[in-house]
Parts: sequence; C-alpha cells; structure tokens
Amino acid sequence: MSLLVQPSPELQIHIRKELNEDVNTRDSDLQAIKDWLQKQPHLPDTWDEDRIMTFLRGCKFSLEKCKRKLDMYFTMRAAIPEFFTNRDISRPELQEVSKITQGPPLPGLTPDGKRVTIMRTTVKDFDTPNIADIMKLALMIGDIRLAAEEVGVAGDVYILDASAASINHFSKITPTIVKKFLVCVQEAYPVKLKEVHIVNSLPIIDTIINWVKPFLKEKIRNRIHIHQDMDSLYKFVPKEILPEEYGGSAGKMDDFHAQWMKKLAEYSAWFKEQEGIKADESKRPGKPTNYEDLFGLDGSFRQLTID
Repeated sequence: MSLLVQPSPELQIHIRKELNEDVNTRDSDLQAIKDWLQKQPHLPDTWDEDRIMTFLRGCKFSLEKCKRKLDMYFTMRAAIPEFFTNRDISRPELQEVSKITQGPPLPGLTPDGKRVTIMRTTVKDFDTPNIADIMKLALMIGDIRLAAEEVGVAGDVYILDASAASINHFSKITPTIVKKFLVCVQEAYPVKLKEVHIVNSLPIIDTIINWVKPFLKEKIRNRIHIHQDMDSLYKFVPKEILPEEYGGSAGKMDDFHAQWMKKLAEYSAWFKEQEGIKADESKRPGKPTNYEDLFGLDGSFRQLTID
C-alpha cells in the first residue's frame, strides 16, 4: 500500500495549471530561490531541493511569496521550540499522543487532485495530552509531505472528526498555542487549504469554531463545512478515497495511521538533523523578528473563557 499515491499524468496537467507551474521555467525559479537563500545571512545556505519545489508550488510560483514563506518556515523553527525540538516519535510523550490521536493524509487523491487528511481521536474518554505534542506530530507529518508530494497536489482538504470533542479537553487549550499553530500552518507551510469538513459534530463545535475563527484568514473561515451526516460529505470527498470507518472503500484508518507512524520513525535522524536548521535572528538584516508581534493576542482573547 502506497503512503501517498501520486497524481496520474493527466491529473498532473490539471494540477500544474492550478499551481501556475511552467515546466520550462520551474528549474530557473528553483535556482532563483536557492541563490536567494545563499544571500540571506540569517537563513540556512542550502536546503532540500524537493522541499523548496513544494514551497514554490504552494506559492503558485510567486518568488516573493515563496521567499516570505521560507523565511517564516525557518523563523518558526527558532520561535516555537515546543513544536520543533525533540521530534523523535519513539519519545514516550509522542507515543502517548499517537495512541489516542490519528491524523494521516490519505493515500488517494480527489478527482481534481486534492489531498485529504482525516484527524480524529480513537478513544472517547482520555486525559487531555499536551496539546503542543499533538501539534508537533501534525507538523512532523507536514514536513515529510514537503518531500513526499513529488509532483504537487491541487490543494488540501481536512476532515475533522469531532466525536470526542468535550468542554473538558477544550478548556485545556490556550489561545496562545492555537495562535502559534495557526500562524505556523498559515504563514510558514506551503499548504493550499481548500476545504475543512467537520463530521460527527457535537453542539460544542460551534463554540470552538467561533473561538478559533478570529485566528483564521477570512478565505479559510469561509471554507469550513459542518456536516450533519456523511452523505453531505460525499458531495465533496468521494467514498472511493475515504477509509472504511467513514463509509469509504480505501482501507482502514488504523492502517493508514500505522504507515505514517512507521514513516515518522524512519525519519528520526532527519528530524534530529533539522533541529539546527533555523533562522538566526542575530544575523537578520534590519530588525530581528519580534515573536510577541507574531504570536501576540488581542486583549479580547487573553480573557476568553468557555462557560
């Protein structure tokens, strides 16, 4: 079973159009970004070409946007050590999280070339784990995907299974950690988020969404769909690529999750190596990044509590 099925040659043509990718100029675009990296005193001189290409695709080959994203990517690595250090899947705290949460990107693609990721918890009653560890795990998968998406995809679709959401878990989440995660995903990763689908929704979900919305870009806020039943989900995501647990025929969530956990273990040395690859604010031309400006919260959020 393949970890990520790559798009067919026909689908690649559609995806390239979607991503503004010109096969005649993409190598020179890649070279331009590599040259730029070498000139930035605060950023690593060289980095993985395949991953840089994924950034270019995610930025629709806008060199300026790609530079901003890459700068943010390396900046986040220094700014949020709770996400980007100790990224070893064999660590007890990450093992713990991987037993109760799953977030595998699915192998198949939608007919128009989008990648689907399902996030869920596998048990109803559990002690709330360290939320930063769940986010760390999600970003580790994201880092593998930067190289594993060999030819690019037309965008990302996230399905969030809310069946285990509870006030108790939610009350342990601070606005600061949510803001850090969402800044990271929206500003530092080349994700083209096309749709967010919430299934098995409970009344508390409306409260949670309203709480998170101010941290989201407006176009993403408008892409959140809450489903009362699975049939309405199938209008967006065909059954053929969904796992059996969601009425599909593509295989089992547990198997997809196990595959990704194995892949994370194979990447242990890479994750360790990457810890030193981050922005050095003392060498940044002009003013160093003010993390408080990046992650600071409006007064209204600091006080927010859930009744």
